[in-house]
Amino acid sequence: MDASISRTANDPAALLAAAPHRPLFLAGAVAVLLTMTWWTLELASLRFGWARWPQPTIPPVFGHAMLVQYGLFPLFMFGFLMTTFPRWMNGPLVPPKRFLPVAGGVLGGYVLGNVGLLGLPVVLKLGLLVMLAAYLLGVGTLAGVLRAATDRNRHGWSCLAAFGVGTLGLVLFLAWLLVPGASPDLAWLAVKLGTFGFLLPMYFTVCHRMLPFFSKNMVAGYDMWRPGWSLPVTWALLLAHVFLDWRGLAAWLWLCDLPLAAVFVAHWLMWKPWRCLRPGLLGVLHVAFAWLPVAFVLFGVQDLVLAVSGKSVLGLAPLHAMAIGFFGSMLVAMVTRVTHGHSGRPLQMHPVPWLCFVLLQAVAVVRICAELEQDRYLWLVVAGAGWLAAFLPWVLRSAWIYLTPRTDGKPG
Repeated sequence: MDASISRTANDPAALLAAAPHRPLFLAGAVAVLLTMTWWTLELASLRFGWARWPQPTIPPVFGHAMLVQYGLFPLFMFGFLMTTFPRWMNGPLVPPKRFLPVAGGVLGGYVLGNVGLLGLPVVLKLGLLVMLAAYLLGVGTLAGVLRAATDRNRHGWSCLAAFGVGTLGLVLFLAWLLVPGASPDLAWLAVKLGTFGFLLPMYFTVCHRMLPFFSKNMVAGYDMWRPGWSLPVTWALLLAHVFLDWRGLAAWLWLCDLPLAAVFVAHWLMWKPWRCLRPGLLGVLHVAFAWLPVAFVLFGVQDLVLAVSGKSVLGLAPLHAMAIGFFGSMLVAMVTRVTHGHSGRPLQMHPVPWLCFVLLQAVAVVRICAELEQDRYLWLVVAGAGWLAAFLPWVLRSAWIYLTPRTDGKPG
């Protein structure tokens, strides 16, 4: 081991500056626990009548949706893209002076935002402003990599577009908070854009590129299937979904959600998950993706019943099949894969990620079934506590990896 690597091994700050995924994934690991701790306590206060629990000055569901969608998941997304963008498109590496402020800014704003939900509106606004500043730096950095790259492919453009929509959603929510008399429609639009215009296009784009790639590398005779049509079709249908939902035209959502279900089912089948269950680190990626067609089949059923009878029979079950089942499971699967690959560890599932992944499947089922239970809030509290129990060991192990040198002695 040379002197520079030895110094890095003994310096946590130098380790965090060694690669973009280290500080951003570490910040994301903190965020995984923080928001859900607040949300579980908030749900418990509503269920059990805690009179002294401080209430946010905005609807609690807005606080939950905004900080999860714009604070928790994007930390991992920035870390992933700042690591992979240069590789995807043969572009320049992202230097520490760019990725460290993004990690600190998004996490710092996120922490302030969570504190602000304890009845401190000024702190909430300040936190979201800090997050927005970090977003602008992060998106500008990714745009710079794409601009300087020699292979500006569709996956890079799609991910950058998703972050552009996310930045717009954060601006809209801040406008609702800061501008006197601003319509609550801005807040609802920000929430919808966060789900269907930001997270879902980002996740699907990364899956579109990486699942066939990982599968081909690990399964003999596997043929990659990456249809060029599916990204633009998915984008168009998702933006149409946002528009219809935002404008109160939910009875027509089936026009978007049924084709989306067909697109996602087609990808799941063409990616042949039955051939990709081993090794486990590949299998969990395909199991996590399966939640996406399940979610949109549920969306489609709900849409058709709503169009015919005017009733919402499944409540938020389809949304949480996607949010916990797909977003949560894919986060564990993909981040574990990247973490192992970039820390010199074998590309195999460790018992701790296995525990987190399996428990998260149970949490997703509990949260979906909660919509059909009479004592709904009790089961929501159970699901929130289950999320924390599932993620805590994974967070502790992941944090240790990000704060220690690679096992193979290499830099990064």
